[in-house]
Amino acid sequence: MTPQATIADRRVSASVVVAAPPAEVFALLANPHRHHEFDGSGTVQAAVSGPEKLVLGSTFGMQMKIKVGYRVTNEVVEFEQDRLIAWCHPAKARWRYELEPVGTGTRITETFDYARSPVRWGIALMKMPQQNAKSIRDTLRKLQEIFGTA
Repeated sequence: MTPQATIADRRVSASVVVAAPPAEVFALLANPHRHHEFDGSGTVQAAVSGPEKLVLGSTFGMQMKIKVGYRVTNEVVEFEQDRLIAWCHPAKARWRYELEPVGTGTRITETFDYARSPVRWGIALMKMPQQNAKSIRDTLRKLQEIFGTA
């Protein structure tokens, strides 16, 4: 099933249910060295710095590429073990993953939240919410491939 993304109130969000427990999904999301495995945008190349397991306040650097290569440093700004993890980059846009047990599986909700960004007008002007809607759908499909569908 193809996840449907919604764009409202400077947030882009979509959900899927996978056939794995929250702890297993969270272990993947909390390891920045594995983010390239599920990135649906095609921009995450590799982790260049950071711990093997993220916690609140962790920073991690990512090698990225949108036409040209660049590096971005993210900080974990929300964290609840096996339930919630979110990080933001210098523009203060936030990538958030919420996990909810559903039977023997997990509902994963991914959200791109740019409401707090000082450059939110530029994010909207560059049509990033629409691009991120596609990226979120593709990321969630990859997570379904990794963990199976419930």
